[in-house]
Amino acid sequence: MKRVVITGIGALTPIGNTYPEYVEGLKEGKSGAGPITRFDASLFKVRFACELKNFDVEQFIPKKDARRLDPFAQYALVVADEAIASAGLDPEKLNLDRVGVVWGTGIGGFETIEHDISEAALATGEPRYSPFLIPKLIGDIAPGHISIKYGFRGINYGTVSACASSTHSIIASFDYIRMGRADVMITGGSEAAITKASVGGFSAMKAMSERNDDPHTASRPFDKDRNGFVLGEGGGALVLEELEHALNRGAKIYGEIIGGGMTADAYHMTAPHPDGLGAKNVMNLAMQDAGIQPSDIDYVNVHGTSTPLGDIAETKAILDVFGESAFKLNISSTKSMTGHLLGGAGAIETIACVAAINEGFIPPTINHFTDDPDFDPGLNFTFNKAQDRVVNIALSNTFGFGGHNASLIVKRYTA
Repeated sequence: MKRVVITGIGALTPIGNTYPEYVEGLKEGKSGAGPITRFDASLFKVRFACELKNFDVEQFIPKKDARRLDPFAQYALVVADEAIASAGLDPEKLNLDRVGVVWGTGIGGFETIEHDISEAALATGEPRYSPFLIPKLIGDIAPGHISIKYGFRGINYGTVSACASSTHSIIASFDYIRMGRADVMITGGSEAAITKASVGGFSAMKAMSERNDDPHTASRPFDKDRNGFVLGEGGGALVLEELEHALNRGAKIYGEIIGGGMTADAYHMTAPHPDGLGAKNVMNLAMQDAGIQPSDIDYVNVHGTSTPLGDIAETKAILDVFGESAFKLNISSTKSMTGHLLGGAGAIETIACVAAINEGFIPPTINHFTDDPDFDPGLNFTFNKAQDRVVNIALSNTFGFGGHNASLIVKRYTA
């Protein structure tokens, strides 16, 4: 099997619009939550989210082109551009038949579906639709646009597995390179779901926090008073590359992907298995794939959505998998800062693991106020403040509606 390294990174998040800004937001323990500005949310039960800040798509994509893209695809192009630039990739010097794109999104063109169908087309009662409707809303269009822009003719498709989507896309890309089917893969995920229907739908499920009086501290993973997740938006991109290919062109290496696992809970359409069975299995599979032991891992970036059931199930799984080593880990949920990016979550959380390795710190789980007796007090959830630590190996968990589980392991690169 070939070795697979990370040579480029792009991030667009509620706490930073580039990879360096995102890293600084993680170090500062910044909250990305605030009142919704995308639409008038005054009549909604949930009136806040983690929106992007000071983001103007026309700084990156010409207005005419941007209008033909749903925001989730706009975000994908922006972060892919940053990742490709940071990797120093020159398409003219690549075998474009061996450069691919696999991209994750949980929902795809939600804003397009909501506006162009529900509001614009049907409000008049006329069967009049834009010729760009279908290309804007389909979930696989983001990797298509990335490949078209750069001429990448290799493997190209989208993954849709709810909140596990972008982790699945990264694992698939990792597999293609190590099996020798590609030299370079651009991968990650994006989501743009802060819309009326999305907020209303998740709210109706009682999945989101309704802490409208204090949105900045609403996402409280592992806190006794946690009451649901906070919706986020944005995306993250990674350039994965076969090691020798990267070395031959003198690329900077941010880290190495060494293993991935994928399982199903086969239990319930939205609730996790109460004992964390699927989560337990997926972490074990990822470590088996990587050829490492639980004691080798320094940091776990947990799914940690701030829901009553989910946080407990994941913690049970960690205790079962890591045993005594669980008490030597740093654990944190960066969703406490960014909110939940749904299909884009795995990408930005993998990037948080890469940042931890390169910058020597553990991103915090912010907004912790009250200990929950259901959690072992010996576990280090990195509450409220980033901690300095040498991180050699980090694991990222993402779990999606439908019972989809994915775990990815990133290692410090050594020759």
